[in-house]
Amino acid sequence: MRERILTPIQELETTGARALATWKLDDVRYLAVAQLARDVPGEPAYMNGGDSDIEAPIFRMEDERFVQCGALPLRGGEDVEYFEIGSRQFLATAGIRTGRGPYDLNTQAAIYEWRDGAWEAMQYFAAFAAKQWRAFAVGERQFLALAQGVTVDGVDATHPRTSRIFEWVGERFELFQTIEGLWGYDWNYFQHGGMHLLAYSDHVSGSSVLRWNGEQFVTLQRFEEKGGRTFRFFEADGKFWMVHANLLAHTTLYQFDGERFVEAQQLSKAGGRELCLIEGGRELYLVRVCFITGTPQAPVVERESQVFQWVGNGFALIDTFETSGATSAISFTEGGTRYLAVTNSLSAEQRFGVASTLYRLDA
Repeated sequence: MRERILTPIQELETTGARALATWKLDDVRYLAVAQLARDVPGEPAYMNGGDSDIEAPIFRMEDERFVQCGALPLRGGEDVEYFEIGSRQFLATAGIRTGRGPYDLNTQAAIYEWRDGAWEAMQYFAAFAAKQWRAFAVGERQFLALAQGVTVDGVDATHPRTSRIFEWVGERFELFQTIEGLWGYDWNYFQHGGMHLLAYSDHVSGSSVLRWNGEQFVTLQRFEEKGGRTFRFFEADGKFWMVHANLLAHTTLYQFDGERFVEAQQLSKAGGRELCLIEGGRELYLVRVCFITGTPQAPVVERESQVFQWVGNGFALIDTFETSGATSAISFTEGGTRYLAVTNSLSAEQRFGVASTLYRLDA
């Protein structure tokens, strides 16, 4: 294994961190962190416990370090998604629950717009166990997809429970299409030639790669196994590839044969939750962050994540780095330096008060 390519440069004070968004305003870099919960003094440690009535901190980059400069209302935070429509700038937020036990999984997902120097709420959506937003465009049409839902005994959905795709209609988003999954986790969009693909990850209902047929998204390929968490698409060496992370099984590389994705390589075993593709000059890297193995009732918090490098027909493991119940990673370049930010959500003792980490990528 070569010298390590990730150098930790800052710890960010977070609690139960779940996801990251980054953007620039007036040439200043910002970072927002969705947080699930904080620890409640005196209560036993439990990965689905804690106080979820918290916020999503916003950090501003100053001299290669992030300094907290504000926060968004986001209880039980799972995701913050930054996107633009024309010259307008938006943040979409998703929270899985409210309360500190008992919890309510019927929530309100919000979209904020940057107006007059502040983030102002401009639209709310009735959501149920909301996980992740994904903004994308097909031609001139702008879409925003929400992955949501759970199947847990004793939890009743009074809000729509299936994952949904919304379309921008000028001043707001309206429902465009519903996906019949029961425990949605993520969406990923990619355009390959004239083909528009949207991957949907689901924990219990099987995951899918959908194809745009000119009117709606239809199924191109199904992946029936449980535990789906995320997909990533990329083009390399004249071929079209896809990586699928499954928390319960393994992370797998697929190659597109013109009609479907065919398994090409198994990268790692269970525990992978999120993926981050990084292009560094002529090199291509894949960061796989690892969350837990076992079950929510008896979890084993994963303490290590991996960096892979593309070697022409697959990925080779080149580095590992210490994490703690890692949930997401995002890469960006600032001042000619490439960074990687990783959210950590749980300590080995299942406590939420774990710092997230900013790394410099030395590649």
